[in-house]
Amino acid sequence: MKRNNNQVKPLGRQLVTHHSPGSQAAEQFRTLRTNLSFATVDDDLRSVLVTSSVPEEGKSTTVANLAVVFAKQGKRVLLIDADLRKPTAHLTFLCDSMIGLTNMLTQQMPLAKAVQDTYVEGLSLLASGPLPPNPAELLASQQMKRVLEEAVGAYDIVFFDSPPVLPVTDAQILASLTDGVLLVLKSASIEKQKAKKSQDLLKQTGTPILGLVLNEKKQKKSDMYDYRAQGAL
Repeated sequence: MKRNNNQVKPLGRQLVTHHSPGSQAAEQFRTLRTNLSFATVDDDLRSVLVTSSVPEEGKSTTVANLAVVFAKQGKRVLLIDADLRKPTAHLTFLCDSMIGLTNMLTQQMPLAKAVQDTYVEGLSLLASGPLPPNPAELLASQQMKRVLEEAVGAYDIVFFDSPPVLPVTDAQILASLTDGVLLVLKSASIEKQKAKKSQDLLKQTGTPILGLVLNEKKQKKSDMYDYRAQGAL
C-alpha cells in the first residue's frame, strides 16, 4: 500500500530522530545504531526484537526511533507491529491498523499489499492488522516464520515491536525467530528482580540479547557534548 509522503503531517507519537535530528536524544539513537553494528560485526543482523519487562517502559518509542535512524542511514527498513494485544505503531506513523500482520498470518494478504509506506523515506510499516483472540498461537505458527523469511528477503533489516516479556509469552515466541533482542528498561521505575527475570526468560529462547536500553535516564549537563557546527543536523 503506497502513501503520498508529501501530504502526510505527523500527528502521532513524535519521533525525535525524524523531527529533531540534531537533538541530544536523536544522537543517542544514532549511538544505539552504531553499537548494534559493532555488537554484530561478524554476523549479518537482519531481524531485531525490541521489548521491555512490563508496559510503559518506552519500547514502542525506542523501536520506532531506531527504525528511523536505520532508514536515514539508507537502509530499507521494515517495522512490524507484533504487539497484537495493544498495537501503537500505526498511531506513530499515521497508518491503517486494520491492514497488517494478522492479514498475512491468516493468509488473506501478501506482504506487498499488507505493508504501508510511512512519512520517513525508506521506512515501511507492517501494522498489527485486526486484533485476534489468540495472538500467541498466531505468532507461534509456521506462517509467522514464513512471514519473517519473506520480510527479511525484501528488506535490509526488520524490527519487531512486541508486548512486554513478563505479562505474556509473545515476546519469547518472537525472540526465538529473530537474530537478536533489545530489552528496554525504564530508569525511574525499574525493578531489578523484574529486569533479571526478563533477561532470564529471553535467554531461554537461545537468541542473543544485544543490549539493554535504559530509558528516561537523567543526564548531567557535564555528560552532554555538542559536536555539531551551528546550523548542521
